[in-house]
Amino acid sequence: MSNEPNQPASQPTAQPPINRSLPADPEAYDSPRAALARQRGLSAPYIAGGRDPRPEDGARQDRFYGRILLIMVVVLILAGFVLGIIANLITGGG
Repeated sequence: MSNEPNQPASQPTAQPPINRSLPADPEAYDSPRAALARQRGLSAPYIAGGRDPRPEDGARQDRFYGRILLIMVVVLILAGFVLGIIANLITGGG
Protein backbone atom coordinates (compact mmCIF):
# COMPACT_ATOMS: atom_id res chain seq x y z
CA MET A 1 0.00 0.00 0.00
CA SER A 2 1.17 3.50 -0.72
CA ASN A 3 0.23 6.90 0.61
CA GLU A 4 -0.66 8.19 -2.86
CA PRO A 5 -4.30 9.16 -3.41
CA ASN A 6 -6.25 7.07 -5.86
CA GLN A 7 -6.36 8.71 -9.27
CA PRO A 8 -9.34 8.17 -11.58
CA ALA A 9 -8.63 6.04 -14.62
CA SER A 10 -9.63 8.73 -17.07
CA GLN A 11 -9.17 12.46 -16.73
CA PRO A 12 -12.03 14.67 -17.97
CA THR A 13 -11.19 16.61 -21.08
CA ALA A 14 -11.55 20.36 -21.12
CA GLN A 15 -14.43 21.73 -23.20
CA PRO A 16 -13.54 24.29 -25.86
CA PRO A 17 -14.61 27.82 -24.96
CA ILE A 18 -17.90 29.04 -26.41
CA ASN A 19 -17.52 31.81 -28.96
CA ARG A 20 -19.98 34.47 -27.81
CA SER A 21 -18.84 37.00 -30.40
CA LEU A 22 -21.02 35.49 -33.13
CA PRO A 23 -23.92 37.73 -34.16
CA ALA A 24 -27.47 36.60 -33.56
CA ASP A 25 -29.22 34.84 -36.41
CA PRO A 26 -32.56 36.61 -37.02
CA GLU A 27 -33.87 33.78 -39.20
CA ALA A 28 -33.20 31.24 -36.45
CA TYR A 29 -34.91 33.54 -33.93
CA ASP A 30 -38.04 33.66 -36.07
CA SER A 31 -38.08 29.92 -36.79
CA PRO A 32 -41.17 27.98 -35.66
CA ARG A 33 -39.08 25.96 -33.20
CA ALA A 34 -37.69 29.06 -31.54
CA ALA A 35 -41.15 30.63 -31.33
CA LEU A 36 -42.56 27.48 -29.69
CA ALA A 37 -39.65 27.40 -27.25
CA ARG A 38 -40.24 31.03 -26.26
CA GLN A 39 -43.95 30.30 -25.76
CA ARG A 40 -43.02 27.49 -23.38
CA GLY A 41 -40.65 29.75 -21.47
CA LEU A 42 -37.48 27.91 -22.47
CA SER A 43 -34.21 29.81 -22.43
CA ALA A 44 -33.01 28.23 -25.67
CA PRO A 45 -34.82 27.28 -28.88
CA TYR A 46 -34.39 23.57 -28.31
CA ILE A 47 -37.42 21.34 -28.27
CA ALA A 48 -36.74 17.63 -28.06
CA GLY A 49 -37.85 15.62 -31.05
CA GLY A 50 -37.16 18.02 -33.83
CA ARG A 51 -38.02 17.50 -37.44
CA ASP A 52 -37.14 14.37 -39.33
CA PRO A 53 -35.21 15.29 -42.47
CA ARG A 54 -36.52 12.20 -44.27
CA PRO A 55 -39.90 11.24 -42.77
CA GLU A 56 -40.70 8.80 -45.59
CA ASP A 57 -37.63 6.69 -44.71
CA GLY A 58 -38.63 6.62 -41.05
CA ALA A 59 -42.23 5.67 -41.91
CA ARG A 60 -41.01 2.87 -44.21
CA GLN A 61 -38.76 1.52 -41.46
CA ASP A 62 -41.61 1.74 -38.92
CA ARG A 63 -43.88 -0.27 -41.23
CA PHE A 64 -41.15 -2.88 -41.75
CA TYR A 65 -40.54 -3.37 -38.03
CA GLY A 66 -44.28 -3.23 -37.33
CA ARG A 67 -44.82 -6.15 -39.70
CA ILE A 68 -42.01 -8.12 -38.09
CA LEU A 69 -43.50 -7.46 -34.65
CA LEU A 70 -46.94 -8.56 -35.80
CA ILE A 71 -45.53 -11.75 -37.35
CA MET A 72 -43.61 -12.56 -34.16
CA VAL A 73 -46.73 -12.12 -32.01
CA VAL A 74 -48.78 -14.36 -34.32
CA VAL A 75 -46.03 -17.02 -34.34
CA LEU A 76 -45.82 -17.00 -30.53
CA ILE A 77 -49.58 -17.37 -30.14
CA LEU A 78 -49.81 -20.14 -32.73
CA ALA A 79 -46.82 -21.92 -31.17
CA GLY A 80 -48.66 -21.98 -27.85
CA PHE A 81 -51.68 -23.58 -29.48
CA VAL A 82 -49.58 -26.11 -31.38
CA LEU A 83 -47.57 -27.07 -28.28
CA GLY A 84 -50.78 -27.36 -26.28
CA ILE A 85 -52.34 -29.66 -28.87
CA ILE A 86 -49.18 -31.81 -29.06
CA ALA A 87 -49.01 -32.07 -25.25
CA ASN A 88 -52.69 -33.02 -25.16
CA LEU A 89 -52.17 -35.74 -27.79
CA ILE A 90 -49.08 -37.16 -26.04
CA THR A 91 -50.57 -37.28 -22.57
CA GLY A 92 -53.96 -38.43 -23.80
CA GLY A 93 -55.69 -35.69 -21.83
CA GLY A 94 -59.31 -35.30 -22.38
